[in-house]
Amino acid sequence: MNKAADLAEEMRDDGTVIRLSGSLAIACLHDLPSRLDAVQGPVSAIDLSGVEHIDTIGAWTVHRTAKRLNSPITGGRDDTMRLIDAVGALDEPVLIRPDHVPAVRRIVGQIGEAVSTAGSTMLGLLGFFGGTLVATWSIIRHPRRFRVNAVVQRFEVVGVSALGIIGLMSFLIGIVIAQQGSVQLRQFGMEMLAINLVGRLTFRELGVLMTAIMVAGRSGSAFAAQLGTMKLTEEVDAMRTIGVSPMEALVLPRTLAVVIMMPLLGFYASIMAVIGGGFLCAIALDIPPITFIQRLREVVPITDLWVGLIKAPVFGLIIAISGCFQGMQVKGNAEEVGLRTTAAVVQAIFLVIVLDAIFAVFFTWLGWN
Repeated sequence: MNKAADLAEEMRDDGTVIRLSGSLAIACLHDLPSRLDAVQGPVSAIDLSGVEHIDTIGAWTVHRTAKRLNSPITGGRDDTMRLIDAVGALDEPVLIRPDHVPAVRRIVGQIGEAVSTAGSTMLGLLGFFGGTLVATWSIIRHPRRFRVNAVVQRFEVVGVSALGIIGLMSFLIGIVIAQQGSVQLRQFGMEMLAINLVGRLTFRELGVLMTAIMVAGRSGSAFAAQLGTMKLTEEVDAMRTIGVSPMEALVLPRTLAVVIMMPLLGFYASIMAVIGGGFLCAIALDIPPITFIQRLREVVPITDLWVGLIKAPVFGLIIAISGCFQGMQVKGNAEEVGLRTTAAVVQAIFLVIVLDAIFAVFFTWLGWN
């Protein structure tokens, strides 16, 4: 049974020495902290040679007294001194309220932090894209490592499972474009031009753009969550341990599936939007479907279709790279999975819209108006 903690004061020529003895565990301290608080300086040393046992509370009591009296601690065993040093290292003031920062300085700091984060993220994306290219080249050199089943399974998840929601969304968008366009054009007696609006907007811009946004919300977030969970459960590290490249096994099948499926989904979305526009024109404007189709063939150039089909795989690549990159950055805890999933969706949609603007300028420069 541990001996209760005790305190003795010894007067010497160089000052008072406080000798502690017994067990400095929380169960044996009793009134020792209050007796130490009553000691007044000067105290030349606190002697621990008689201490049998000490825990964190006892170490904190000794450290606090030594700090208050500005006295050295002597006579303790090595493990005792290490515990006291460890407790003392944590003796830092904690601000209940943060220091006041001027508004201008705080705003500038937040802007700088956001710019720094954006720059590091872009560099990370470029590096991750380079890693994907390296994995692709490795698969080309060793075709037997290519996982056909994984790619086909992603075709179903990214493409087939998304047909319903993308088709419904595109159909309704086509109705909205035709309805709003006809309302505005009616002022000039040109309701027929609503067909031009539906055809050119859907094939050139909205079909593939809205598809990219939907795929980013469905598949990009799923990629980030799946890979993030695998990182937390150390499955990715286990794959590296057994000699399997995560880039080849996890990232490449997902990226390839999205790149291949995006043109097909974009074309499908454009067709559904045209059907929606034709439905509205037939109901509200009394334009027969055959007239709608003939007018569509006259006003929509084939270059509009090529514009959408060229942009679609690039958008798919951006979505897949963003989702997989954010998923592979997960570390620490489950909350990080949610944060990275959100970041993947926001990042993918932002980059898709930026690239869409760049493509618009580029194709206009080519003369594909």
